[in-house]
Amino acid sequence: MARYRSALPQLDGSLFLTDGGIETTLIFLEGLELPSFAAFDLLKSAEGEAALRKYFRTYAALARRMGAGIILESPTWRSNPDWGARLGYSREALADANRKAIRLLKEIREEVENEKTRVVISGCVGPRGDGYDPGKTMSEDVAESYHAEQIGTFAGTAADMVTAITMTTAEEGVGVARAARRAGMPAAISFTVETDGRLPTGQPLSAAIEQVDAATDAYPAYYMINCAHPSHFEGVLAAGEPVVFLERGARTLLTFPAAERAPWPDAVASLVKDGRVRVVELRRIDGVPIHESVHAERLRASGFVESYRGLALRG
Repeated sequence: MARYRSALPQLDGSLFLTDGGIETTLIFLEGLELPSFAAFDLLKSAEGEAALRKYFRTYAALARRMGAGIILESPTWRSNPDWGARLGYSREALADANRKAIRLLKEIREEVENEKTRVVISGCVGPRGDGYDPGKTMSEDVAESYHAEQIGTFAGTAADMVTAITMTTAEEGVGVARAARRAGMPAAISFTVETDGRLPTGQPLSAAIEQVDAATDAYPAYYMINCAHPSHFEGVLAAGEPVVFLERGARTLLTFPAAERAPWPDAVASLVKDGRVRVVELRRIDGVPIHESVHAERLRASGFVESYRGLALRG
C-alpha cells in the first residue's frame, strides 16, 4: 500500500523531480488524442497505457540517473465526476480508472526506486470546472463533498498523497484539503495564477493561501503555482513580507527584517510537530553560529533543545 503517507520524503530537504506537461507531451509530442485533455482516458486501451508508462518511465529514469527522488503525479486531472460524465464514465468506471492510474505508478516505483531515488506517488485532483476560468464557484463545503469521492478512492490505493492542480479558487482548495484530511491523505494545493500573479477570481495568491490555511488549520503540506512564468508571480512574492528562509537540509536559516516581530520560531517548530519533516537542527542563523545568534532563546522557547552541533527539534 502507501509507502510515504506518514512522512513525505520531499519535505526533508532532498532534491526531488516531478514530471511536467503530461497533456502537452502526449498531444503535441506523441500525437495522441486526449478528449477534454483527459489523460486518464488512455488507460482504457493497452496502447494508451503503454504511452503513459513511457511518459512516466522517462522521468523516473532521469531521477535515478541523477540520484534524486521523484514525485509521480497520476494522470487523473480530469477523472472527477463532472468530467468523467462528459466522457461517458460511470462512477464505478471512474473509480476503477483512478485505481488503475495509481497501480501503474506503483509498478514504475517498483522498477526504479532505490536508496537515493525515492518515488512518491501522488493522486492528482483537478478542478471541477475549467482550470483557467473559475466559472461557477463552489462553497468550501460543497467542494469538500465533491472531491471526497476521488480522494477517497486514492486513499484505498498506494498513493502517498494527493495534489490539487490548477485550482482557480481558494474555496475549492479548502475543500480538497479538508477532504484529504478526512481521508488521512497528505495534500498539496496548486493554484492557477494570471499574469498579474492573482488567481482568476482576482484574489491575491497570498490571500488564497492564507484562506486555505485558516480554514484547514494549515493542513496542506505545501503550495504550488500552476502554468505561470516566473515573471507572473515574482512581483507578488516580492510584494509580500518575507520573514525567514530555511535553507535545504534545515541546518541554516536566514532572517528578514520582519523576523523581529513575527512568531517564526513557532512556525519552524510546527514543521516537525505537524510531521512535515522529521528533524530541524539549526547550526547557523544569518551566518552566525546558532549559540551566538540573538534568536537562540526564541528557538528554545519554541521547543528547540541543545544538540551536538546546534539547536534541534525532533519528531
